Amino acid sequence: MKASRTFKISSNTYSFLYRLLDIATIVGSFWLALAIYGITSHDNYLIAMLITLVVYLYTAEFFEIYRTWRVNQFQQMVLTSWAALIVAFLSLILSLFLVKQTSDFSRVTIAIWFAQAFVLMFSWRYLNHKLKVTRRKLGFNLQKMAIIGATERGEKLFNEVAKHNELGYDFVGFYDDRDESRTYNNLTIMGDIDQAVDEARDGKVDVLFIALPSIAEQRLLDIISKLGDTTVDVHIVPDLVMSGLMHARIDHIGHVDTLSVFESPYLGAKNWIKRLEDIIVSLLIILLIAPILLAIAVGIKLTSKGPVLFKQRRYGLRGEEILVWKFRSMTVMEDSDKVIQATKNDVRITPFGGFLRRTSLDELPQFFNVLAGDMSVVGPRPHAVAHNEEYRGQVQYYMLRHQVKPGITGWAQISGWRGETDTLEKMEKRIEFDLQYIRHWTVFFDIKIIFLTIFKGFVNKNAY
Repeated sequence: MKASRTFKISSNTYSFLYRLLDIATIVGSFWLALAIYGITSHDNYLIAMLITLVVYLYTAEFFEIYRTWRVNQFQQMVLTSWAALIVAFLSLILSLFLVKQTSDFSRVTIAIWFAQAFVLMFSWRYLNHKLKVTRRKLGFNLQKMAIIGATERGEKLFNEVAKHNELGYDFVGFYDDRDESRTYNNLTIMGDIDQAVDEARDGKVDVLFIALPSIAEQRLLDIISKLGDTTVDVHIVPDLVMSGLMHARIDHIGHVDTLSVFESPYLGAKNWIKRLEDIIVSLLIILLIAPILLAIAVGIKLTSKGPVLFKQRRYGLRGEEILVWKFRSMTVMEDSDKVIQATKNDVRITPFGGFLRRTSLDELPQFFNVLAGDMSVVGPRPHAVAHNEEYRGQVQYYMLRHQVKPGITGWAQISGWRGETDTLEKMEKRIEFDLQYIRHWTVFFDIKIIFLTIFKGFVNKNAY
């Protein structure tokens, strides 16, 4: 029996952009060919262009052109894209022959179209490849990378990183609990594994690769559990199957396979898409609610003493501190190492503030946080710094919620886990839904959450 595929095939992190570039190449070459040969476009030509485009995209998906390619596979990537293009044009010619429409088309125009697409499809890939290599060699966007496990697989991974500086890694060192005399090839060790975890927690390491022997399975799980209290990207150089973790995406470092365990879902072009979504939605909402913002500000000033806005420290992306804006709803503004959550009939809450909190209107200024890039429209709700420090040691994988930007609304909130978390169980359920969101993020998931927030998420009996 053929074994089922356990892990997802790694798609290229810029696959969405690459698809758009291929579409632009085929469509642009089509119009340019018509212009060069002086052909006036009509419905038959447009249909021919659409047939070619659809067949190419289908063939490209079949050939997995937009997956992640190893650094030494540029030639194979180009040849594969050319093969898909040839299949598309042969399909077009065959279709015209079968419906006896070849006489209605200029063969020279089709030839020019194909030649241009052929050249452009190589050109943009070559320029992109060279740009990546050049940027990495110049030291742009380098990530500090370390390896846990001074093993044979760890050394192979290091050698691949050393050969390919275009990968963008700045190697920190090996970490292992054994002394150097017991490591593979007497590899130099920077420190023990606990030190590696501390380095990750302190932000001195961006990416950790675990290359421990398969017999160290329990030790491996212990390390992963500890790293769940950091925001570092974690990959396993696999020789055993890991299941039930946030990600199971196979990636490549040269000729060495790695398994992503913890990482942000916004990879490559997805990060741009998420940011574009945030800018468009936040701008639109700010324009729509401007009169409401003004009315609330006047209401706060007329009903209680103090400023209109209140800012509080929160943990943002990668666990970095940000200042989150809210309309003031209390007579006090707490932002210390000990923050007391609002409870039912809390005497600190003003009458007007209670209305704002029950309807979530106190959160509206956070759309300016979104516009500034500190927050997202959809994501895990930001907790006070004091609450983060309290719960990160009590709830497993708590800090993984900071792999993404905090949001104004989130999957946990519209699923009923909003408001006071007076028990550990409530916080565990909130984190469970936050991690579900991170694991299954798509733009359409965000749209779903936004609509659910509009129709049922603003007023909540658990919000005090």
